[in-house]
Amino acid sequence: MTARRTDRGGRARGGPVSIRRATAKDAKRLTRLVQRSSAYEGEYAPMIAGYRVGPDYIETHQVFVAVEDADPGAGTSGSAGGRLLGFYALVLVPPELDLMFVADDAQGRGIGRQLVAHLKEQARAAGLASVRVVSHPPSEGFYLSVGARRTGTVAANPPAVLWDRPELVIPLT
Repeated sequence: MTARRTDRGGRARGGPVSIRRATAKDAKRLTRLVQRSSAYEGEYAPMIAGYRVGPDYIETHQVFVAVEDADPGAGTSGSAGGRLLGFYALVLVPPELDLMFVADDAQGRGIGRQLVAHLKEQARAAGLASVRVVSHPPSEGFYLSVGARRTGTVAANPPAVLWDRPELVIPLT
């Protein structure tokens, strides 16, 4: 899946964005993206303290990355060397969006929506009817905006998760 980013006026901005399957070589970059996320500062910091996306995790789950060409004219869209804009991890059994992060400086540019659209394609191809999401509380509005429905609340689980989290489902039918 390749898309061209645009600004609010519809003008092209940045290079083409591709979504590809993550490889073990992406593990360090994915870990850095998680650990640098401003969404997990302050009270939310304990959840990602020491968090690591390892090569084994990438090989076990459906992990996809959104990358932007470092040099749009080079024709290497989606290469391991492209700028990492975000990623998601889909667990097939039971169906759940386990991780989804968009780089702070790429937020508001449609990357999250592209990742969710890709997630839906992958989930449908795997024969899933829906995907569960246990959301970071500030991200609930985003998931609702891409078609998720709130189904409940997952209680806090100290010491890592000190707050209740919205539980949602993304229907695929």
